[in-house]
Amino acid sequence: MVSFLEFEKPIAELEARIIELRATANAGDIDISGEIDKLEQRASKMLVDTYAKLSPWQKTQVARHPDRPHFKDYVAGMFDNFMPLAGDRAFADDQAIIGGFATLDERRLVVIGHEKGDDTASRVRHNFGMAKPEGYRKAIRLMQLADRFGLPVVTLVDTSGAFPGVQAEERGQAEAIARSTEQCLALGVPMVAAVVGEGGSGGAVALAAANRVLMFEHAVYSVISPEGCASILWRTAEKASDAATAMQVTAQHLKSLGVIDRIVPEPVGGAHREPVQAIANLGAAIGEELDSLAGLSADALRTDRADKFLAIGV
Repeated sequence: MVSFLEFEKPIAELEARIIELRATANAGDIDISGEIDKLEQRASKMLVDTYAKLSPWQKTQVARHPDRPHFKDYVAGMFDNFMPLAGDRAFADDQAIIGGFATLDERRLVVIGHEKGDDTASRVRHNFGMAKPEGYRKAIRLMQLADRFGLPVVTLVDTSGAFPGVQAEERGQAEAIARSTEQCLALGVPMVAAVVGEGGSGGAVALAAANRVLMFEHAVYSVISPEGCASILWRTAEKASDAATAMQVTAQHLKSLGVIDRIVPEPVGGAHREPVQAIANLGAAIGEELDSLAGLSADALRTDRADKFLAIGV
């Protein structure tokens, strides 16, 4: 059963009506299949029209949809032979960031990503995808392993931001994020990052300073959440919609600004409606980008990354 967002209420009402008619048709002798077909066509058109003109705030809501695929879903649907590696070898194993060795269509690589969880218990265990310093230090360790063994790095970004708690600050949150970003830029192997849901602040950049940055069609990527921006500028989170528009958080805006390199299409209605197709789309795009980088030397890859990020805003 699809969980509908606020702006999808007209679609939800129409689909509820279709379900009622199907139940009536199954219970009686009256043939109303023609009426059901008309309503299904109308619902499909309404869904296409709605998602063709989403506002930045509506895209933010889609990016946060609880039924969107999470890291474990991408691992199960896109990668083979996943071998998770735990811990930062200094403090603890942060479950907000998961990573390890894997294969993508017979390409051996290291995959790292944020995991938000999909129910109350798992969300608490994964801290809603908000990593602490040990999470970023684990990512650094995995990237260094990839560099040592000559394996490409793929990262899947989906976080509202790094964990802002006192404990994280005491253990050097800012330094860990900076070191993780530095490690991305220093890699001598190809790196492809994909923003699959929310890309929030330095917590996202720490895993996304890659040769190629991909973004799902309805994902968002910003320096701060729309609510946080609205609270600073207007002293109220109720202006989040205005903030999302002003910050240009959508994939379409960021592609035009040169912040990302490629937009990966989602199924109509968002990745949460057809997760298998969404995962397949992303896997194909990542594979193409890895192939395009495969022949570059370590120095060329580092130069490519430096040129890419220095060119933003010029």
